[in-house]
Amino acid sequence: MSPNFLIFVTDQQRADHLGCAGNPVLRTPHIDALAEQGTRFNRAYVNNPVCTPNRGSMLTGRIPSLHGARGNGTPLPLESVTFPALLAEFGYHTALIGKSHLQNMEDTPPALPPTTAVQNLRQSARYPEATTRSIKSSNYEQELRSSWETPDHHLELPYYGFQDVVLCNHHADECFGDYSRWLQREHPSVASRVGREHGVRDPAYVAPQAWHTALTEFQYPTHFIAEQGCEWLREHHANRPDQPFALVCSFPDPHHPWTPPGKYWDMYKPSDITLPPTARPGSVEPGHVRWLQEEREAGRAKLETPRMFASNTREIQEIIALTYGMISNIDDRIGMVMQTLKDCGADANTVVIFTSDHGDLMGDHGLMLKGPIHYQGLVRVPFIWRDPQAPAGEKGGVREDLVSSIDLPASILRRASIAAPNGMQGKALFDVGGTGCSSQRSAVLIEENQQRAYLGFEHPVRVRTLVTATHRLSVFAEGEWGELYDLRSDPDETQNLWDEIDSRPLRESLLLQLIQQVLEHSETSPRPTRLA
Repeated sequence: MSPNFLIFVTDQQRADHLGCAGNPVLRTPHIDALAEQGTRFNRAYVNNPVCTPNRGSMLTGRIPSLHGARGNGTPLPLESVTFPALLAEFGYHTALIGKSHLQNMEDTPPALPPTTAVQNLRQSARYPEATTRSIKSSNYEQELRSSWETPDHHLELPYYGFQDVVLCNHHADECFGDYSRWLQREHPSVASRVGREHGVRDPAYVAPQAWHTALTEFQYPTHFIAEQGCEWLREHHANRPDQPFALVCSFPDPHHPWTPPGKYWDMYKPSDITLPPTARPGSVEPGHVRWLQEEREAGRAKLETPRMFASNTREIQEIIALTYGMISNIDDRIGMVMQTLKDCGADANTVVIFTSDHGDLMGDHGLMLKGPIHYQGLVRVPFIWRDPQAPAGEKGGVREDLVSSIDLPASILRRASIAAPNGMQGKALFDVGGTGCSSQRSAVLIEENQQRAYLGFEHPVRVRTLVTATHRLSVFAEGEWGELYDLRSDPDETQNLWDEIDSRPLRESLLLQLIQQVLEHSETSPRPTRLA
C-alpha cells in the first residue's frame, strides 16, 4: 500500500525554536510528539534563506539557480517538475492549503534597478532578456494580492502539481486569497479591521511590526489553515478512501509581523526570554553586521519593512516572546490536524513531515529577520520525519548528517517507490520501506541573490555559502572579504577566520569544496539525445 504524506511547513522558523530541539521556554508538545515517534534532523539546511527560492527547491529538488526562482520577485517556472506532480502521476491526490509564495504576492515594483542602457547601442524590444521565457503573463500573476481583489479569480489547477489549493498568502493578519474571502463571508465584522493600520499597539512593547490583531485565534490564518486541512482530510476519507494522498499545510507564521492572536499574545513573557549569546554584538563584527549597526544608530534603519535590521536587547526579547506565541498557536493547530488524521483512520499509513522554508536571525549578532548574512539561525531549519512503518529503533532518534531542502522531494518520492527524474538533485534520506539512510553529504550549498544593494555593497548582494560538518564559508560576489567559521570551537560564529594567516590553507580547501559543490549542482537536464 502506498503511504500518504502530510507535510507541515512553517515560514521563517529557526531549528532551535522547538521544545524537542532543546528550547527551555517554548512549548510545542504536538510537534515534539512527531519527533518522539520519528526522526529529527539536527543539521537540516536551506538552499536559499528566502521564501520563494527555497520553496521552489522544496518542491523541485533543485537549487534555485537551476529551477529559476533565484530570489523573491522571480516566480517558479510553471513548467517545473514538482514532487506533487510526480505523485499525482502515480495516483496520488495532492493538495496545498495555506501559503504558496511560488509566485509574486505583491504588486510592489522590484528593488533591482533596470540595466543601464549603453549610449549609441540599439536595444532589442523582442529579446530584452537572455531567455525567451516570459514571467509577465497572467499565468504568473495568480498569487498577486490585486488578482484576488477580482471576485471570480481562482488559481488554474493543477497548480505546480497540486490538484487542490486553498490559498492563504502573506503573513500575520494581513493574509489574503481564499482566506480573506472566507473571513469576509464568515466574519464580516472584523474582515475590514485587519492589518497594521487597524492593529492596536501594546504600550508595554517597543518592538516594531507588533500589534494586537482584531482577529480571535479562531479567525486567524493559522486556525483557518488547520480547519481547512481537517475538512480536506475528512472529505478525502469519505470520497476517496482507497486513494493515497499528499497534503501540504503551509502556515504563514511565525514570519513577521508579530501578531499572535488572543491568548497567544502574552503566552510568553519577554522577561523570561534568555538573550542569544551574541545578542550584544562584539567589537569585532564582519563589515555587513557593522553596516546594519551603524544604520540603526544613525536612525536610517527600515524597521517596518521585510528587510533585516539591527535590534536592541529589549526588542529581541519581545520579538522572541511573540514569535513563541505564534509557534505555540501553530503547534495547537497541528494537534487538530493530527487528531483528524487519526479519526479518519489514516494515521497508521501516513508519513508526517514538519519543516520550515528558512530561519530567522532572531537576535543573533543583534540582528533581526533575514538577509545575505548566513548565520546558523537563518540557514538551519527544523526537519522532522515521522513514519509509522519505520523500524522501532529509529523512532525518537536524532540524525546529525548534513541534509538540504532539496532532499525533501527526493525522500518523499523514494518512500512512494517513485524514481526521481533526471536533474532532481536531492538525496533520499529514507528507503522505500521507511528505513533511514544517510545523506552521505560532505557539504551543503546555499545560494542567495538579492535585489537590494546594501550592507556596504554597491551592487545587489550575491553570496554562496558552503556548510560542512565542521565549518561555514561564505563568499560574496562583490568585495575581497568573506566569512569562515569553525562551527566546532565557535558554534556562535563570533570569530571570522577569513583573514587569519594560519587559516589560509583551510580557506583554500573550503573554497575548492565550494567550487566542487557548484559543479556537482550544475545542470544535467535534459540528457543529451546524441553523442554529438
